[in-house]
Amino acid sequence: MITEQVKRQFIDIVGAENYDDSKAGRLVYSYDATPNFQSLPDAVIAPRNTKEVSEIVKICNNERIPIVPRGSGTNLCAGTCPTEGGIVMLFKHMNRILEIDEENLTVTVQPGVITLDLIHAVEAKGLFYPPDPSSMKISTIGGNINENSGGLRGLKYGVTRDYVMGLEVVLANGDIIRTGGKLAKDVAGYDLTRLFVGSEGTLGIITEATLKLIPMPETKQTMLALYEDLEAAARSVSAIIANKIIPTTLEFLDQPTLQVVESFVNIGLPTDVKAVLLIEQDGPKEVVERDMKAMARICREQHAISVQVAKTEEEANNLRTARRSALSALARLKPTTILEDATVPRSQIANMVKAINDIAKKYNVTICTFGHAGDGNLHPTCPTDVRDKDELHRVEQAFEDIFAKAIELGGTITGEHGVGIMKAPYVEWKLGKEGIAAMKAIKQALDPNNIMNPGKVFAKSTRKRVVVTR
Repeated sequence: MITEQVKRQFIDIVGAENYDDSKAGRLVYSYDATPNFQSLPDAVIAPRNTKEVSEIVKICNNERIPIVPRGSGTNLCAGTCPTEGGIVMLFKHMNRILEIDEENLTVTVQPGVITLDLIHAVEAKGLFYPPDPSSMKISTIGGNINENSGGLRGLKYGVTRDYVMGLEVVLANGDIIRTGGKLAKDVAGYDLTRLFVGSEGTLGIITEATLKLIPMPETKQTMLALYEDLEAAARSVSAIIANKIIPTTLEFLDQPTLQVVESFVNIGLPTDVKAVLLIEQDGPKEVVERDMKAMARICREQHAISVQVAKTEEEANNLRTARRSALSALARLKPTTILEDATVPRSQIANMVKAINDIAKKYNVTICTFGHAGDGNLHPTCPTDVRDKDELHRVEQAFEDIFAKAIELGGTITGEHGVGIMKAPYVEWKLGKEGIAAMKAIKQALDPNNIMNPGKVFAKSTRKRVVVTR
């Protein structure tokens, strides 16, 4: 609980307008995009600068008050659900692009900058920031960094961590540190920048980030390949990579996903096929044309029944938008939509797709599968209803089997959604007891009072989705 004395201290720092402990204000930030997790914080606070963040953290550390740093709450692992109360920290005031450095090809931003706003700002100068999570219209850079977000372009360009060059971070004791910078080379000490990326707010609070930019690609083309056989589509992914072609985007959607997405966006997607691959390549014109021809040939060799190249940028953008809207479309089917995240080596995509379908049949649940097939990252998604306890139990069992299968195939339990609460019970499957112990040692060293987003990453006794009320 936050005492009146501590409340007054917080208000002295940020002003009364930036501190909210009303029931309504707390309720708004009691959940994120993860179904069936909810817990009220004790208060919500919105600092205006790094100094205020540091002062807030010092009080929280002294008083043992948990802190949950939060962007737009689009994460899918309950990573910003304040399950142990405390304060939710917002960055609505720290939302400026501080500098676009065209000489060093960097952009420096505060954590509250919306991802798509950043992309538009740098593209106006002919530069390119590749990470493009499907939530980019509303997700923040701070949230992207905390979760190490991916996106459709991850196959060719990598994920958020590949573009974070430097950070300003407030540690659990209130100290402010800077890691990395605008340097192309820097091996002075441990790579703390990478340590904080993907740490889900459990080690410190990011207050500024310097990100790498690259030149805008000269041209791009988009293609849709249609299949009557799910596994043939999955084999095409492996065949394209085996032929040493790395497209910008190589996305997979199965028939149930296609049908729901087309009903949602109405752009003329085929719904009478078992699967499609959405393929995009960018770069010099001659390279793009060569790669697209080669990939079309490979798809046909793998029994694609149709391969079509988008004739206009509008058509290509419609296809991308359709893929990005998959979760929104599926969410219309039933009251609860559980979208999961499992990654396997690219060569195992066909085996993983088959396994997901077999597991869905085993537990008599509906699973729609789509995802970033080119980098082995699939999103099996189950429309269900949290009120149907029997079905929800079968859904949990199905996803547990899916995670186990992913690890069996040399994969992992999460490729881009993070661990949070949802995946915490399964981390040991991937890392082993020794790996968990090493992570806990780092957490203990940087946050001995466990105030930084407590209850996340490390396993609890239950593997069930629960609603926590306070």
